[in-house]
Amino acid sequence: MVDSQEKPKILFVEDDLSLQNSIAYILEKEGFAVICTRTGEDAIELARKENPNLILLDLILPGMDGFSVCEVLKKDHQTEKIFIIMLTGRGMVDEIVKGLELYADDYITKPFEPKILLARIHAVLRRKMKSMLKEQNLLKFRDLTIDMKGYVVRVAGEKIELTKTEFDIIALLAGSPNQVFTRARILDQVRDDNYPITERVVDYQVTGIRKKLGRAGDYIKTVRGVGYKFES
Repeated sequence: MVDSQEKPKILFVEDDLSLQNSIAYILEKEGFAVICTRTGEDAIELARKENPNLILLDLILPGMDGFSVCEVLKKDHQTEKIFIIMLTGRGMVDEIVKGLELYADDYITKPFEPKILLARIHAVLRRKMKSMLKEQNLLKFRDLTIDMKGYVVRVAGEKIELTKTEFDIIALLAGSPNQVFTRARILDQVRDDNYPITERVVDYQVTGIRKKLGRAGDYIKTVRGVGYKFES
C-alpha cells in the first residue's frame, strides 16, 4: 500500500451505512484515501475542504439529492473540475442521461461488482491525470523540455524519439516533480483502458527512457521498493 500522501483521494457520499463501510474498505484496500459522508450538504462542504480527486456520489440522499450536489459543485470554481461518478438505481435512465449531460463523468448502477466499480474509478482518474498534464503545456528542466500538446521531448534542443508509453511516463513523472509514483499508479495513469501491461513493463520502459534521454535521464530516480520519481 502506498504512503498516504501519495494516495488518490475519494469522497464517498452514501447514506446506507453498511454499503458505505464495505465499499470504503474495498477502496482503501485498493490504495485510495477515502472520506465518507451520508448527506449532500456535508458532501459539498467536504469537497471544498478536502479537494478530492474524485467523488463517488449516490443520487438518492436524505435532504439535498445527488443532482443538487452535482449542480452546486460544478458551478463552484473551487470544485468544478472534481470528477464525479454517480451511483444510481436501476430504471433511472432519464436521470442518468441528465446527470451525464450536465454534471457527472460516469455512472454505475446498483447493485454492482466491486471489480467493475474499481475499473470505472481507475478509468476516470486516468482521464483526469491526462487532462491535467495537457493543461501544463510545456515543462522545462534546464536542458530538458517536454511539450505536452506536441508530444515532443527535447534534450539540449535535440528532439528525442519516444514511444507513446515512454512519453506518457516521463510526462507523468515530470508533471509532479519530486513526487513518488508506485509502479501500480504509473500503470493506472499511462495505460489505455484495453491495453494490459504489467508492473515489470514499467521498469523496462523507464530503462528505455533513461537510455534515450542520456544525461537528462538522471532526472528519473528509482525509489527502491516503491517506484520512481522525477527529481528536479
